[in-house]
Amino acid sequence: MDFNSGGGGGANDLHNNQFYQCEENKPLLGEMSEGNNNSKPSAGLGKRTLLHCSSSCMRYKLLHEGDIQVCVVKHPRTFLSKILTSKFLRRWEPHHLALTDSSLSSATPTGYMETSLSYSSIEDLQLLSWDNAPKYCVQLSFPGGTVLLQAANSYLRDQWFHSLQWKKKIYKYRKVLNNPSRWDVVLKEIRALVDMALSSPLQDESIHQAPLHIISTLLAENSHLSTQDHENIIVAIAPLLENNHPPPDLCEFFCKHCRERPRSMVVIEVFTPVVQRILKHNMDFGKCPRLRLFTQEYILALNELNAGMEVVKKFVHSMHGPTGQCPHPRVLPNLVAVCLAAIYSCYEEFINSRDNSPSLKEIRNGCQQQNERKPPMPLRLLRPEPPTPPPATVLPISGTPSPPQLPPPAPSNPTPSIPISFPTPSLPLSPPPSVVNSSEILVELERNNNSANSRQKGGPSGGDSEPNLIDCLLVSPALSTLSIQLPAQADRVLGCFALILKMLSDYDDWRPALASLLQPIPFPKEALAHAKFTKELKYVIQRFAEDPRQEVHSCLLSVRSGKDGWFQLYSPGGVACDDDGELFASMVHILMGSCYKTKKFLLSLAENKLGPCMLLALRGNQTMVEILCLMLEYNIIENKDTQLQIISTLESTQVGLRMYEQLCDRQRELKELQRKGGPTRLTLPSKSTDADLARLLSSGSFGNLENLSLAFTNVTSACAEQLIKLPSLKQLNLWSTQFGDSGLRLLSEHLACLQVLNLCETPVTDAGLLALSSMKSLCSLNMNSTKLTSDTYEDLKAKLPNLKDVDVRYTEAW
Repeated sequence: MDFNSGGGGGANDLHNNQFYQCEENKPLLGEMSEGNNNSKPSAGLGKRTLLHCSSSCMRYKLLHEGDIQVCVVKHPRTFLSKILTSKFLRRWEPHHLALTDSSLSSATPTGYMETSLSYSSIEDLQLLSWDNAPKYCVQLSFPGGTVLLQAANSYLRDQWFHSLQWKKKIYKYRKVLNNPSRWDVVLKEIRALVDMALSSPLQDESIHQAPLHIISTLLAENSHLSTQDHENIIVAIAPLLENNHPPPDLCEFFCKHCRERPRSMVVIEVFTPVVQRILKHNMDFGKCPRLRLFTQEYILALNELNAGMEVVKKFVHSMHGPTGQCPHPRVLPNLVAVCLAAIYSCYEEFINSRDNSPSLKEIRNGCQQQNERKPPMPLRLLRPEPPTPPPATVLPISGTPSPPQLPPPAPSNPTPSIPISFPTPSLPLSPPPSVVNSSEILVELERNNNSANSRQKGGPSGGDSEPNLIDCLLVSPALSTLSIQLPAQADRVLGCFALILKMLSDYDDWRPALASLLQPIPFPKEALAHAKFTKELKYVIQRFAEDPRQEVHSCLLSVRSGKDGWFQLYSPGGVACDDDGELFASMVHILMGSCYKTKKFLLSLAENKLGPCMLLALRGNQTMVEILCLMLEYNIIENKDTQLQIISTLESTQVGLRMYEQLCDRQRELKELQRKGGPTRLTLPSKSTDADLARLLSSGSFGNLENLSLAFTNVTSACAEQLIKLPSLKQLNLWSTQFGDSGLRLLSEHLACLQVLNLCETPVTDAGLLALSSMKSLCSLNMNSTKLTSDTYEDLKAKLPNLKDVDVRYTEAW
């Protein structure tokens, strides 16, 4: 069927005096020389009414396809054709129509819709209704006649009308703006396009995205525009950007504008709400990397202002909000993603300049393309090393030319004192800092000072296992200080986004999520080898260490065993440590105060950080003194020489000597308590307290005590300190007491031979009950009327093979 065929003529009574046209009054470039009301009327439609648009109160979804009845009426040329086109002989055809970008086509191209109807051939769109006839139609006028689309109801008819109108207008704008001639007119057309999108009754993502794509294509193909033209276009499309993410091509244009004119008012007035929306609503920068780049360039543009740092701070504060809880959960992860990408870009030149070395991606993926790289060479700086200093066996204290002489042991303790030796080279003999490139910061699997740990793991120090982070940062022993020099622009970028990370750590509600995001150490090893960056990041780690919440400071540890965390990097001897161990001591203090696996944590310290602990204890750090005393009390250290060395360290300071004497007093009491003899069964009277239990156990010998009943007493978790001193205890009854989770954790570490445990009607929860999974000797466990859940119960059954008698009545697992 040819829609452009047919002659002129026809009845003029088809159109109402109130001619309605819902399209925009502002002209398009292609319509400036054409009239809008010159379409010819159709014949044979009968008496009908042209309806007014109800877009002010109704909203519709944009149609892309749908089923509808179609009728085509050509302009009548003879009397016979007038009779054939009358409403009595009109024929309707069902079609499944698709609204493509350029035309209206049918899935079954037959009959009236044998050929597609181009939007450019449609002269007019109107809503129709007949008197005394429930028909809902849309009239499409074309040069050869009229196409009628009949819908099932008025809402569907209006939806077809507005969708067709939108497709027709956007097609004309796309065609006109693809070949602009006068830029003063183009700006008017862009404003008209934006107004059309904002006033459209259609609610669909493409309603605002389609104009943005048209404008981004226009800008990409006309890069010769002046800066003023760029700013005018940005201001014109600003209303569309308030509720929509800019498309990728437009993001590139925005990035360029931020780099070239960072002080422009467009950055503040137009880009600010756009970036705020991106940070609040973006779900994955991996799918939209240019949004992340635009956000990064916007923040750098703010930093270029006169009060740049203050402006950046105000922006971050505006993203958090004035309350203590940020109402937008996506802001923090999006800001962190932008910061990580920006910091990585600062060291990209170093990463790409590696000579004969695996890339960072290859190191992380564990694969190296050997066919594209020469055989790996040993990682040693090709520089003459200074003369090797004599081995230092005694650690010197700063400010003293010779090793300290430890005071003799107290008279009450005849333990001999021995000098403290550490495998730490003398620092003054190291060469001055040197500027190195990235090829000197490579993975070294053969680390000499890590051979002891490798032997403990059962393999040589150069095996096939993946190197940890400190191994990746090791450089030649000739350099004790590593200095990376960044370009001026990269240095400014690093300072800006390091400041944002510090600001994020200041918000209490953001700190848990921030600690979790940074726990796997997402920075490249070049950044961790850069003293300036680690110094800036140290503030963030301090905030984590000062936070009393376990979910925060536990993220200082590695994300899994065998990997290094912030605790290792900022400990004495770590690549990021630049102090005398104050941060390390504060991290140990907070971790010891909340870590429920205290003995396990002490074991890890004894294996990896015993030297730094002894050094700080020698300098009078009270936390480290307490750590050494606990290691002795819990028999963490098995080597006798190391025990004597720890004792000498404790006796060298007043605080250490005092705590060691208290330990000796407790040990004497403990030995008296653990002597063989005494009763095997003991029951405390009801209403007894923790103090009563401690007084009773200190009055005699209970080394043979196997059965202890504290049922219906007032004891709490504090009595666990006394219970762990009973080495033969096998049965413990805590029915209806206030014994809680912290007490269970302590019992699980020290009473490995416990067989029967009654926790009926105690306030224990899953957090404490899970700790019982290490007590493999348990064969009877009563958790009646506790807060036990089904998952914890299943976990306990799987991890306790000897558990045969279990009571879980009146719990979730019942």
